[in-house]
Amino acid sequence: MFLKIKRIHFIGIGGIGMSGLAELLHNQGFQVTGSDVSEGYQVRQLMESGIRVTVPHDPAIVEGADVVVTSSAIPAENPEVRAAEANRIPVIPRAEMLAELMKMKYGVAIAGAHGKTTTSSITGMILTEGGLDPTLVIGGVLENMGSNTKLGLGDFLVAEADESDGSFLLLSPTIAVVTGIDMEHLDFYQDMEQIKKDFLFFINKVPFYGTSIICMDDDHLVSLLPQIRRNVITYGLSSQADVTARNLVLDGMATHFDLYYKGDAMGSFTINIPGRHMVSNALASIAVALELSIDPQKVRTGLAGFTGVKRRFELKGREAEIPVYDDYAHHPTEIRATLSMMRERFNGRIIVLFQPHRYSRSAHLMEDFGRAFFDADTVIVTDIYPAGERALEGVNGEVMAATMGRYGHKGSCHVPSLEDGAQRAAQEARPGDVIITMGAGSITRAGQMIIEAIRTK
Repeated sequence: MFLKIKRIHFIGIGGIGMSGLAELLHNQGFQVTGSDVSEGYQVRQLMESGIRVTVPHDPAIVEGADVVVTSSAIPAENPEVRAAEANRIPVIPRAEMLAELMKMKYGVAIAGAHGKTTTSSITGMILTEGGLDPTLVIGGVLENMGSNTKLGLGDFLVAEADESDGSFLLLSPTIAVVTGIDMEHLDFYQDMEQIKKDFLFFINKVPFYGTSIICMDDDHLVSLLPQIRRNVITYGLSSQADVTARNLVLDGMATHFDLYYKGDAMGSFTINIPGRHMVSNALASIAVALELSIDPQKVRTGLAGFTGVKRRFELKGREAEIPVYDDYAHHPTEIRATLSMMRERFNGRIIVLFQPHRYSRSAHLMEDFGRAFFDADTVIVTDIYPAGERALEGVNGEVMAATMGRYGHKGSCHVPSLEDGAQRAAQEARPGDVIITMGAGSITRAGQMIIEAIRTK
């Protein structure tokens, strides 16, 4: 495989997508090295597995590499990138490496603005239960495995397709799942029409013997259906979907539903992760399984055994009868879905500590963020996590909190730091309330801060 390639170097190896790919290649016998700006959880995990990681970036480390892989967060002026180019070492995006791996398997690529990680994870669980032993490259750590990657011996590779920089168009999967399209990554895309155009191109890259699996609940995707030139299976809560769920019953943190496939009743199924949006994710995975002729009982067992993904409504702990959750939601659509689910399941007040992610996203979607938190009683907004971006004038956490107030939210406020936010959330909470931290940046550290602050107040 890869002919004479022996050593593969990852710049930004600590990213969740990069770390999974690095671990997978390491497990296949390649010499993998990497670098990052800090020694976070994923970096430590890779080091423990035997991968040499340099912190911070060092141009000398690329010497001797046969290829250098970069994430979308790595700028062209990165010193390691420049050193590799000066030494004529190929520098490729992560998606290109994933595309090469996918050529050696039947690829199942999960794309879409929201729900990719959960859908990929459930799909991996069901295919594993069905005896297909897939290789997995997931953008989150599966609770069932304690990892975001698995090297399987079967013929299938399940992976997320990252549309943030258009690199998902490098992939040529046998099965392409699209969970939805939204106004996102507007630092790269000009408008919704460009986003839809790229997704349509991705869907139509499926080979003639493959299948596209499309969410019927998404109006943007429905508008593309007449232009799709490949076999299509639709899924969703819409009665018009090929794979749909009826008679949803909430049962604590679980949801039971009756499954229908092209009008035929398939029996009762259970997902032990709360939320209607999670049922939709499950339906996408079920559609993949049915397309691959996996026995419905295996599908049922695999779905019921799925215990979640870290940072997707993850319970961090409980103190003084106050549960503290952490969630990756960082887009208004995701925030509304998570808070709506919480409002259905909790009787107490909902307190949110939110860290906006990226100045570009905050600027483009400021008004939407202002209307996204109505199901929360209190919203504490921190300063924006830049993710490598430069600050934009007039775009900050204080403005976002004020925007929420302008739209009528009576409990929004701003604090500068995670530490201040954790203290504020702890002081605000009383027994019976529920606290959730939200965002895609460093906010995940705040859950334990809140628990400690409640314990000592």
